[in-house]
Amino acid sequence: MSAKFPVDVPLENVIRAMERLGFQVVRRGNHVALLRENEDGTRTPMTIPNHRRIKGSTLRTILTQAGIRRVDFLTALEVL
Repeated sequence: MSAKFPVDVPLENVIRAMERLGFQVVRRGNHVALLRENEDGTRTPMTIPNHRRIKGSTLRTILTQAGIRRVDFLTALEVL
């Protein structure tokens, strides 16, 4: 696994990585809305801009807001 955070990632790769982390796409429009049902009964919503590629800075902000560790995301992304 590369230690370096990606500069930009194709949207579909981001969505597949998020699905590996338990998220499901619930809506697509100007943004892609995802939702994860957590084991404790809570839900974690996430919104990603519907752009062809997602910038690294945007991705870091999204991961922080959703409480996803970078290493977990990179691991899910590397499986692609």
